[in-house]
Amino acid sequence: MPSPIVPILLAGGAGTRLWPVSRDALPKQFLPLVGNRSTYQETLLRVRDPMFAPPIVITGPNFHFFARRQAEEVGVEATVVIEPMRRDSGPAIAAATAVALKGDPQAVVLALAADHIILDAEEFRATCRAGREAADAGRIVTFGIKPTEPKTSFGYILPGEPIGKSGVHAVERFVEKPDAPTAAQYVRGGYLWNSGNFLFRGDVLLGELSRLEPAMAQAIVAAVDNAVTDLGFLRLQSDAFARAPQKSIDYAVMEKTDRAAVVTGNFRWSDIGSWDALFDITPRNADGNVVQGPVVTVDSSGCVVHSDGRLTAVVGVKDLVVVSTSDAVMVLPRARAQEVRELVAKLKTAKRAEATDHKRVHRPWGYYESIDTGERFQVKRIVVIPGGILSLQKHQHRAEHWVVVRGTAEVTNGETIREVHENESVYIPLGTVHRLANKGKIPLELIEVQTGSYLGEDDIVRLEDIYKRS
Repeated sequence: MPSPIVPILLAGGAGTRLWPVSRDALPKQFLPLVGNRSTYQETLLRVRDPMFAPPIVITGPNFHFFARRQAEEVGVEATVVIEPMRRDSGPAIAAATAVALKGDPQAVVLALAADHIILDAEEFRATCRAGREAADAGRIVTFGIKPTEPKTSFGYILPGEPIGKSGVHAVERFVEKPDAPTAAQYVRGGYLWNSGNFLFRGDVLLGELSRLEPAMAQAIVAAVDNAVTDLGFLRLQSDAFARAPQKSIDYAVMEKTDRAAVVTGNFRWSDIGSWDALFDITPRNADGNVVQGPVVTVDSSGCVVHSDGRLTAVVGVKDLVVVSTSDAVMVLPRARAQEVRELVAKLKTAKRAEATDHKRVHRPWGYYESIDTGERFQVKRIVVIPGGILSLQKHQHRAEHWVVVRGTAEVTNGETIREVHENESVYIPLGTVHRLANKGKIPLELIEVQTGSYLGEDDIVRLEDIYKRS
């Protein structure tokens, strides 16, 4: 019986074309775009099967606690690897592969994007089984998808000669995202969409990387060899990782290697590269709309309407994207969904915080959310997960008032430590050393009122922190 395939999940992207839901501070892979679970969680569940080993997740330095927490929520124990900075898919896949090889020098690896939607899990696993023989034989197998239309937002693959009896073909040609007439020509010519998911022997991938991109291979090997375990995470060595050229795995390996192969995936797939992609892959209601959240439509069709919580209503419109969050609303024609990236760039140029940050800010201990702010005051909702502990800290310019609305808080306030229960409150004077912890079994929720001359997040002097933040 073959050894289990080692899944590696790439969970470090930004996904700006799904703004305002996806932002740099919390990108699309960790968000419930379809259903109640994030695409990252759905990807973890897709590989929770005897044919797969426990997954390796590679993500950025701001998301590792969140990645582990979301894995725990769906009952998956994952090895979480922290890449110090974004260097595209080439270094990320190579680093996670090198980690897999340290556990099993014969590892067969499945590289998956954590922000893709795949609706047919059994067909996906059947495709993995079909590609396994070619991968064992030294091929780097990519998953191709039969086009349903001439999309210009995907790369394409032309299958060549068949390999073995499993429906795998050598790759005749890789092509980048085409214009519309060329895409139509590719669809007629039997090309497949390039899904960006790969199956290979770990030693083969790193061997090809050493041959084709030696600088990247050397940097990644050094980053993994000098990695350190930090609070249960594997943190890659920063200086070495930074030396890796920033390239996708397609540019670094797949378009140059003579070992590339393709297997056709008979599953519904989308990279959710833009809001119109949800319209293509998500079930529509009786009026032909894709809706998520508290949404009401009247005499409207062909729309994508997404709400993160507030009631969003549309009347008498067609073929629009309407996205509503607590701090931003975006409306555009569905046919122009690809232009959201330009909008986000304009917002960043204008230094709008909404371009990158959510009102809900996630931390290793839970999250806080701004409710109201004004001159000399700010109101926040704070949620601390069971076992979560905020840093021991003080503020130079503000005092804080905490009202517990759920759970029990352990509060350090100067020299005293006491429990604060539901419907009780505590006052933290300006300059007082304090800490908040949840020693209970349910989430702790409280309302914080800050008052003072300066209320910025940089007015925190951390004296002690179990999460090792500076």
